[in-house]
Parts: sequence; structure tokens; C-alpha cells
Amino acid sequence: MDKQPNSRSCFMCGRENDSGLKMSWYNIPEKEQNQGKVTIPERFNGYPGIAHGGIVAAILDETAGRSILLDGDFDELFVTLKLETTFRNLTPTGVELTAVGWVIRRSAHKAKVAAELRLPDGTVTATCEALVVRPPKEVADRWGPEKKFWKVDSDRL
Repeated sequence: MDKQPNSRSCFMCGRENDSGLKMSWYNIPEKEQNQGKVTIPERFNGYPGIAHGGIVAAILDETAGRSILLDGDFDELFVTLKLETTFRNLTPTGVELTAVGWVIRRSAHKAKVAAELRLPDGTVTATCEALVVRPPKEVADRWGPEKKFWKVDSDRL
């Protein structure tokens, strides 16, 4: 499995974001998927012991969007234009979950991607489909100063 890059400030993967989840994702080429593990802290609950739906949607959004990085071109950053999330079961806090993403179809400037969040026993708690697009050049250019922080690093234990 090839590890995908992390950033400095992103809520999902930012290594220096004390409020974030500090997730990491790995490409699994033989399955044409990417995968990340996360334990949602209790501070992100909607009800005690249950993750807030917005946090679940954010995990799915990032996981689905990262599926376009499966080819190893880690500069292929797209943004979400549309996200449809379906909550199938309650998502607990304090439990290690697996997020899995894949590409449904892709062109040079947009892609339809999907993801699901799974409990340790494989039960799916939520799914999403998203339309992601290449951002306008003027938007992508503003990310330039942060590019030096977009890198594959070692996981923190």
C-alpha cells in the first residue's frame, strides 16, 4: 500500500491542526481503492457516543475525493462540487473505523467518486457519492505556499 500525502493545516489530514482528525490514507491499487482509519473523538459527537453527521460526511467527502490520487499523481487535487451522503447505521465515537474510497468514473477535469465508512465488523455506517472537479487556476494557485507541506510522512503512533 502506498501512503498518500498529508498537509499541515487540513481538518482531515493536517499534522499541525490540533482540532483535526490527523487521518492518513493508503492506496490499494489491486482493489482500485484508497483506505484510511479513524477513531472519531467524543468531542465530535452529535449525541453522546454517536458521531455528528457533519463529521461523518467530512470523512466520506475526503476519502471519496482522495480516490482520484490512486494513480500516484498526488498533485491532482480536485474540489467537491456535489456530495450525497446516506446514513445507514449510527457511527460511534471512540471506535476505530475504516473509510474506503473509489472512482466510479473520471475525465480530465471531473470525476464521480464514492466512499463508505465501516465498523470493525464490516458494517457500513454511511456512504457517499460525490462529484469532484478540477478547481479554477486562480484557486489552485493560492495553494502554492502550502505545497511544501503536502507530503508523504510517517504515521504518528
